[in-house]
Amino acid sequence: MDADDLRNEVLSCGRRARAAARVLARTSTERKNAGLIRMADQLCATADTILQANRHDVEKATADNLSLAMIDRLKLDRKGLQAMAGGIRQVVALDDPVGKLIAEWTRPNGLRISKVRVPIGVVGIIYESRPNVTSDAAVLCTKTGNAVILRGGSESIRSNIAIAEALRAGAASAGLPEDSILLIPKTDHDAVRHMAEMDQYIDLIVPRGGRPLIETVVNHARMPVIKHYLGVCIAYVDSEADLDMAVRIVVNAKTQRPGVCNAIETVLVHREIAAAFFKKVAPILVGKKVEIRADRDSFHQLSALGYLPLRSARDEDWTAEYLDLILAARIVDNLEDAIAHVERCGSHHSDVIITRDATRAEKFLKEVDSATVYWNASTRFTDGGEFGFGAEIGISTDKLHARGPMALEELTTYKYVIRGEGQIRE
Repeated sequence: MDADDLRNEVLSCGRRARAAARVLARTSTERKNAGLIRMADQLCATADTILQANRHDVEKATADNLSLAMIDRLKLDRKGLQAMAGGIRQVVALDDPVGKLIAEWTRPNGLRISKVRVPIGVVGIIYESRPNVTSDAAVLCTKTGNAVILRGGSESIRSNIAIAEALRAGAASAGLPEDSILLIPKTDHDAVRHMAEMDQYIDLIVPRGGRPLIETVVNHARMPVIKHYLGVCIAYVDSEADLDMAVRIVVNAKTQRPGVCNAIETVLVHREIAAAFFKKVAPILVGKKVEIRADRDSFHQLSALGYLPLRSARDEDWTAEYLDLILAARIVDNLEDAIAHVERCGSHHSDVIITRDATRAEKFLKEVDSATVYWNASTRFTDGGEFGFGAEIGISTDKLHARGPMALEELTTYKYVIRGEGQIRE
């Protein structure tokens, strides 16, 4: 496609989305929920078309030798599609934050001031691989009265188009503006830049993907950006840990689905229980074909157990997001060392302490500055659905204005409404 044609197509999406957003912002909760139900129904009705498109995407990704982690994120099946529709119905059941009164007060001069939640406007979502993001983003934006412009990756383009068409048809059948859900069908890299520069139409942009994608968006964006950034999640097994519990949590957090951002990439083990912990966990990790990249002390203990595959960790392993069956392991002397490692090497996404000592747990929860911090639970729960949000736009590792799983409330802003009786300022 000619560069000017691509830019004009992206600009056209922006104009259409802005017009749709104004309509959607004043649409009632009941009408939005009716549209969401129709969207869920349409996903189920067109399941064969969507799954066929997804098979083509997976076949091409396999032929192109994409990573197993990316192919795993790309795959859809009938059960997954039903779960997608179920997630939409969950969102229907949730409270609509739009119009919610945050606070109100009356000034001495009689002015009545209210702080009220309102839609953001037009949200741009740029993402890779995961076709479920197409649905999650469209659904959450619809519920909150925002129009959405979606730009997925080339590896999932057929799936994304099929899902977006189903959602648009469902929304339109309930009287919602069809252009409140728009997907850019071109995968040219310049489309990302055009979206990032289109601040006259897009109010917020959310990139989900690898470092190059996010850095491109941040470098070009003229509007606020909320980053779904690296997931270098860390588990700390304390000297007071229940070792059987620690084994269950570490194995689940690493192996249940290694190619996702809330899987752990590093385990820190207190020196006092390291030998006992490694003895328990090693056979299970071997069985699941996990490669360990260990510091000197961990390497010594694991090699004594005959652990394979085992490698000596390099400096870059402590900050690596593997998205694979690879786990960095390090022995630490105390809780303070563990917290320092998390702060130095983690990505402030999701981190966990495993211990029976409540005082140590509370110290970890207070001092680790991550979007989600856990005590005795797998980091795999960092997910909009698992938090009861129905779905998520992404998991923000930023601090403003959203942090952690980004769902309905995070897709609103607020305005002040002031009611007077003729007051003027002297």
